[in-house]
Amino acid sequence: MSKGTILVVGSNGTQLEAQGGGTITIGQFLNETAVPLMTLVAAGYDFVLTTPTGEKPHMDQDSDALIYFNNDDAARARARDFFNNNPAMNDVRAIRSEIEAGLDRFAGVFFPGGHAPIVDVMQDPDAGEVLRYFHGANKPTAAICHGPISVLAALDHAREFRAALIDGDKLKAHDLGKGWQYAGYRMTVFSRSEEEYAEEHVFHKKLIFNMPDALEAAGAKVLNADNFTSYVVVDRELITAQNPMSDHELAAKFIEALAAAH
Repeated sequence: MSKGTILVVGSNGTQLEAQGGGTITIGQFLNETAVPLMTLVAAGYDFVLTTPTGEKPHMDQDSDALIYFNNDDAARARARDFFNNNPAMNDVRAIRSEIEAGLDRFAGVFFPGGHAPIVDVMQDPDAGEVLRYFHGANKPTAAICHGPISVLAALDHAREFRAALIDGDKLKAHDLGKGWQYAGYRMTVFSRSEEEYAEEHVFHKKLIFNMPDALEAAGAKVLNADNFTSYVVVDRELITAQNPMSDHELAAKFIEALAAAH
């Protein structure tokens, strides 16, 4: 007997614009997707994976690394097997189809990490509709690393807001951010200094904007802990985690919130 079904909102993003032209090859992060979902399944929950297009997310190749699994190769192999072969990971649906089938059957919603959501989910109107439903129903909403950028999809003008961030037009972004349902919420996201490390050592390119600035422009209170240490913030129904090292803690806090909401 299932304890409930979790809606997972993944991304189809594979190329992210870089500052000064060109793109960065990105995707969904392996551990930030698989570890929370494997933990949820072990705790008795089912899940339905959705994306804007209904196609399966691509795994970020940089995320298939031992560093994200405490150098435990068996743990990495389990996560990879789950991502590639788990039946629910391969029965992917469009976000819109699940909205039309009714969101009330879901106990909570989860936004995995990787840079991919910056491309599509943060400006996707269907993702926005999902967020407005879960906020209104006061159901647990969890996101990890770059996943919290997805909650900006709840803005009325999410696409224009993203464009203002890219243009560096802070006043316009602030204006478009007015009325956001998460204004005043405490949350975390991949930090400025963690992103600088990634830009310098992984991408060798600069991102179009950083995540804390984006969330703060809409009215979030962004908190960050030390680089690459586990950190999770819970404020009302929203549970956010800072980085890949927060995967187990996020899963535990999400399961706690789901049990309390039941």
